[in-house]
Amino acid sequence: MTHRRQAVRGLAAALAALVALTAAGCSSKAKSGDGEQTGAGGVKTGAGVTDKTIALGALTDMTGVYATLGKSVTQAQQLYVKQVNAAGGICGRQLELTVRDHGYDPQKALAAYTELEPKVVGYTQFIGSPFVAAVKPKVDGKDKGLVLPQAWSASLLGSPYIRVLGATYDVETINAVDFLLKEKGLKSGDKLGHVYFEGDYGENALKGSKYAAEKAGLTVVEQKIKPTDNDMSAQVSALKQAGVKAVVISAGPRQAASLVGVAAATGLKVPVVGNNSAFAPQLLGTQAGPALEKMYWFASPSLPIGADTPTAKKLVADYQAAYPGDSLDNGIVAGWTAAGVFGEALKKACADKDLTREGVDKALLSLKAHDAGFGMTHDLGDPKAPSSRESVIIQPDKSVPGGMRTVRQPFVSEAAKTYTP
Repeated sequence: MTHRRQAVRGLAAALAALVALTAAGCSSKAKSGDGEQTGAGGVKTGAGVTDKTIALGALTDMTGVYATLGKSVTQAQQLYVKQVNAAGGICGRQLELTVRDHGYDPQKALAAYTELEPKVVGYTQFIGSPFVAAVKPKVDGKDKGLVLPQAWSASLLGSPYIRVLGATYDVETINAVDFLLKEKGLKSGDKLGHVYFEGDYGENALKGSKYAAEKAGLTVVEQKIKPTDNDMSAQVSALKQAGVKAVVISAGPRQAASLVGVAAATGLKVPVVGNNSAFAPQLLGTQAGPALEKMYWFASPSLPIGADTPTAKKLVADYQAAYPGDSLDNGIVAGWTAAGVFGEALKKACADKDLTREGVDKALLSLKAHDAGFGMTHDLGDPKAPSSRESVIIQPDKSVPGGMRTVRQPFVSEAAKTYTP
């Protein structure tokens, strides 16, 4: 436990130092509130907005641990921007999306944020809970640019400018454990394994599993890993020796595939459930594919890309037409949802005649029942709360479009209802 806390503190300190350096390096650049003026249509404008364009940023991972997710999120958002612009844009202005790939590297992530900060009104994505948490003081302080992170850590709650779309990792994990209890035979007195990334994501998910375990009379067996750890043999061995009856994994797709594949091969045939970012349909084409279909599930903040809804069907058709060589996954849903939320905030800000960063942030907080078309309604009015506490349980299935089928419709467990993120 001491080692884990020291590691987390070390990462936090390193990121804080980088933020301080980047802040010092750009102190002369314009901040939100500088250069505000009244533009076309009598609309107040500021950083990132001209009479003809609205500049948005995307800080993504297309070459690191979440490369598959980052590519899908980004392409979905580029598709959204293309369609909006073809329809006339927003507020008489064309959207411009600038993408930066940080490869899940702290220095690259913070450098990319610093580069784009003076140029954009906000960010349609920012992958990496630790990186978003590192810039949170700047965002809440001087910058005030809206950030819709592809990250669900509870540490990001409380900011009117950084809004988590869907259940936070702790709430999501509580719902996932409820699924194991209600439908996969886990019971009071059992041991529950939890494999998790060190840092913000994994630590937050661990809080959820411990809370759920306390409520249900379970014992959590912890296995902490790094994002660079791809072979889960040691973790599986430890969990098998401990006698766990189920496993939660809060890591990336590669780690989930290794965990399930090794577990199946060594006789640890227990149900495994992951957080929303711990799966990619491309894994079904690997050696772990058969085991994933038999013993793996994951929680999601939305219905899958292959859902039977008008929005999902249209998005699938449009995405396949735009990117015919690419597979379908839930990163498309996440990217499209975030871009749509940002678009709705821009439309409301336009109606209010205020496209400054503060105006866009205020407009977002007025969206209290946003339906993205994937089974969830998002309430963005309370910065201290996630936009939803609901989760969907999904099972890998290569016979279904997108490689995922819903096995439990949107729900909130009783434990999650009483939990404070």
